[in-house]
Amino acid sequence: QVQLVESGGGLVQPGGSLRLSCTTSGFTFMNYYMTWLRQTPGKGLERVSHISYNSRVTYYADSVAGRFTISRDNAKSTLYLQMDSLNSNDTALYYCARVRGSPTRTTFEYDYLGQGTQVTVSS
Repeated sequence: QVQLVESGGGLVQPGGSLRLSCTTSGFTFMNYYMTWLRQTPGKGLERVSHISYNSRVTYYADSVAGRFTISRDNAKSTLYLQMDSLNSNDTALYYCARVRGSPTRTTFEYDYLGQGTQVTVSS
């Protein structure tokens, strides 16, 4: 079955960095766009970033552009999110998800979601 397992979250001070990983299994990773989503209390899921099969196409939400970098290793079936210059607004539960089809800047759908990893930015 499809499995997505996030790791790498934790407590970090403002201005710090974290690298999230998402190890996957149960499907052919290289055939899918992948995405990072995040959720804060009282808010819905926010798309943070997505990446195409071959890493040639990436998307970033305006709130993280220039600070976060998405990448993937198809040989390891693993998705990454490098997060730099973190601030309190980045505090959230971060999920990786498998994208259904080819997303655009305004539309996307996902069909499988991991269990999430908590990122807390606080001094």
